[in-house]
Amino acid sequence: MKKLPVLIVLLAFSLNGRAQTADEGEVKNVIQTLFKGMQLGDSALVASILTRDVQFVTVAFSKDGQSVRHTENSSRSFLNAVGMPHVESWNEDIWNLKISVDGALAQAWCDYAFYIGKKFSHCGVDAFLLHREKSGWKIFHLADTRRTSPCAIPKEIEIRYK
Repeated sequence: MKKLPVLIVLLAFSLNGRAQTADEGEVKNVIQTLFKGMQLGDSALVASILTRDVQFVTVAFSKDGQSVRHTENSSRSFLNAVGMPHVESWNEDIWNLKISVDGALAQAWCDYAFYIGKKFSHCGVDAFLLHREKSGWKIFHLADTRRTSPCAIPKEIEIRYK
């Protein structure tokens, strides 16, 4: 009889926690593929998870503190940069990933820290929009913010780059 209250509490917690759906798992895999391709310098791998008309948007602050937005309506320059041989790998670690899916549309939002080799470059937020096509989920819009501080990077990520 003493086990019943414990069982009820455990059941309540398990009902509160939401399991990741198959679509959310696939979206997460697409995002991880993007970062793996960047790390490996594999532009073909990166291109495989982008739509042909993908749009990239960066929001940052200028030296005088003004918000600026840069939009790229083609993947060409991004893929060229990824595929250009690098002396050091591009490492983008993410955390606080939140994914929402409705039918064939998904959005994902996460914090990130970007390192060139082991050297910290910048941090910010990545915001993805994805479309489920016949061949799977594809990124059609990627927006990010960029800053060098403040960056609340988790210790387990910082340790990897020491």
